[in-house]
Amino acid sequence: MRIHVVSDVHGRAEALRSAADGADALICLGDLILFIDYDDHAQGIFADLFGRANADRFIELRTLKRFDEARAFSRDLWASLEGDAWPHIEKAVDRQYAELFAAMPSPAYLTYGNVDVPRMWAPHLREGHRVLDGETAEIGGLRFGFVGGGLRTEYRTPYELDDEAYAAKVAAVGEVDVLCCHIPPAVPDLLYDTVARRFERGSEAILEAVHRTQPRYVLFGHVHQPLASRIRIGRTECVNVGHFRARGVPYVLTV
Repeated sequence: MRIHVVSDVHGRAEALRSAADGADALICLGDLILFIDYDDHAQGIFADLFGRANADRFIELRTLKRFDEARAFSRDLWASLEGDAWPHIEKAVDRQYAELFAAMPSPAYLTYGNVDVPRMWAPHLREGHRVLDGETAEIGGLRFGFVGGGLRTEYRTPYELDDEAYAAKVAAVGEVDVLCCHIPPAVPDLLYDTVARRFERGSEAILEAVHRTQPRYVLFGHVHQPLASRIRIGRTECVNVGHFRARGVPYVLTV
């Protein structure tokens, strides 16, 4: 059985349409929407609402880790819009989800990324789309586990969880042949982004599960330009499936 795996789609609907070509199924590890684009500052919801110059400044502050200033700058921009900020964000997110789920192949097994808004997925799901989070599914005779979302950070993205809540989802999955997550296990080489020049957060719970249960694979995304795209821990292959927005091609898993 041939399975294509994508992560960090970030709005790339046109490539998503063909992501399952030649495959029996697609797995998507989340981060569908594009809120802000660190490569092209003119792209994403933030730039659509406030323009390229404001996006430049916001990204600069966050890159310098001046998070309090970035939040104050952002608050002033949101205050300039009519009414509360969230309806403007929700409308833009909903438009992106409508386009992305219309492009999403079927059958597809999906879990959430840290920038996703889980409650907004349901209206856009089509037949053959199955969402799993802290759950398992049998695919090609193997047991796949799915753990969505990320851990708390200074970036305060929509689907960040406390460590305990995240670990509970990993425990609920239990022993599997393939563990599918949005974020990597907490291994420094898998967490360091060579372009952003920073460590992203990884999961100690996933790492512990790998040591304890030794699945065949752990598949994940989240880190767009990792120092290492794959490592082996015991018999387990830990694989970053790639930044789909940049690459436009899926990772191929044959089981």
